This record gives sequence, structure tokens and C-alpha cells, in this order.
Amino acid sequence: MRKLTYFVACSIDGFIGGPDGDASFMVPFVDEEFFEFLKSEYPETLPTHGRRPLGIDDLPNKRFDTIVQGRASYDLALKEGVTSPYAHLREYVASRTLTESPDPNVEIISTDLVGRVRELKAEDSAFGIYLCGGSAVAGELFDEVDELVVKTYPVVLGTGMPMFGSGFEVSAFVPDSVRTFGNGVVVRTYHRKR
Repeated sequence: MRKLTYFVACSIDGFIGGPDGDASFMVPFVDEEFFEFLKSEYPETLPTHGRRPLGIDDLPNKRFDTIVQGRASYDLALKEGVTSPYAHLREYVASRTLTESPDPNVEIISTDLVGRVRELKAEDSAFGIYLCGGSAVAGELFDEVDELVVKTYPVVLGTGMPMFGSGFEVSAFVPDSVRTFGNGVVVRTYHRKR
């Protein structure tokens, strides 16, 4: 069974963006040290349109071959004219309003997101599935998340878009690793206690 990994950036108080979803406050923290970490440990999480100008488009996938993201996350790329932001992965976008995919590499999941993700998890592959966000999709897939990779940025927002847009439920996760960077970013990895 493949793992569904929620690889997410958030503030110290657990918000992935402001009330309107804006997460641009995180960009300045991607300095040289942190970028090297992303390139070496999670290269496939870097969008294709960002990899090409940096000359790292040929980085092989290390952990994931598939991405699932919500409509709001996908819209960030569409606003830049990018219809396949993760062309180096199989791309799925969860959306009840986007009826037709603007790109042949992107499959729209409009119904039974949990069922479709369970099918993806059951596939035979050495690679896992990258859950990119956002909050509502992560909330809907909460029970399917096997691993959390939480990139915590040293800022407090006070309010905003939570990591999981779902109801109250206590679920135990077991810490695997913690890494701290010079810019104050902390990356924590957990697996779900089943």
C-alpha cells in the first residue's frame, strides 16, 4: 500500500495561509540552505515551471510519482498560465466546480475523492502520493493521510486557513524526525499511529 503524505508549509500556529489563503509570507524563507534541502530530499515537490529556469528540471523523483491537490492550490498555477504545474508527476485536482481539465496531464476528481485516493494508494509503485493541499482537501482526506511532513515557518498569523479544514477529531501521529534550519524553519516528519 502506497503512502499518502501531506507535505505542507504552515505558520507556528498551524495556518497554511491567511484567511484568504495567501501564503506569500512563506516565500522569503526559501533561502539557499532550505532550497538545497528541498532539492535533495523532496525534489518532486518543486513545481515544474520553477524547476526549469533553475536548471534542475532533470532531478529524479525520490519519494512521489503522484500529486493530489485542491482547486484553490491548482488555481495559483492557472493564474500564471500554467496548466500542468507538476508535469513530472501524475496530477490529480480535486474540484467540484472544474468540470473539464485544461491539460491532458491533469485529471479532475469531481466525485468520491476518498475512493479515488484509496485506488491510487492501492497501486503497485515504489513511490508515494504527495498531498499538496489545500485545507479542505486535506480535511476530506484526513483519515487517508499516512505521513505528515510539516514545514513550520517562524511566523504567527493569529488566524487563517488551518492545516486541515475538518471537524474536531483526535488522531495520534508518531514523530520520526525533526530538522532545524538557520532561517528558523523547522521540518517535522510524523507517521500515523494505526
